[in-house]
Amino acid sequence: MFRARFVLAATIVSLGLAATSALAQATQAPDLKPILAGRQFTPPVKGDAAIEFVYPVPSRAGNMIVTKVQVKNISKAPIARLTIDETWYDKNDATVIGGKGFLADLLQPGEVKTVTIETPYNARMARNSYQFSHANGNVPKPARVTRLVPDPPKTPAGAAPATPEKK
Repeated sequence: MFRARFVLAATIVSLGLAATSALAQATQAPDLKPILAGRQFTPPVKGDAAIEFVYPVPSRAGNMIVTKVQVKNISKAPIARLTIDETWYDKNDATVIGGKGFLADLLQPGEVKTVTIETPYNARMARNSYQFSHANGNVPKPARVTRLVPDPPKTPAGAAPATPEKK
């Protein structure tokens, strides 16, 4: 009797262990690939960044003043979340109102983008000023230029530059 109970208990335990190990082997984790596999990642600028910008001409659209500022990254690394604060003053240099515009994505080296700033109109507005900053620091001396030209795309090392086809 004792032997029959022992055999029955041993059979149940061994079947339970076999089923557990079979279930554990059946589910296998998928192969995970790194997000940046095969891509080159340059971290954004930390500290002071260098940019060029074209001085904008604000325009009125309804009850808003719209300012579109063209900017170019002349740093060696991307700039994260470039922000431009626009402050408006009256004739007595008292602050009237301000607005803010930013780039949500990275501004790559040599890339040209446009930042749009919308500010509510106020009749006392006489002049404005701009303050540049980014997610990891400041832009101490942005260079004012008359025209911006994006840098040509860089070809990978060892690759021949593309030549135009002759017809």
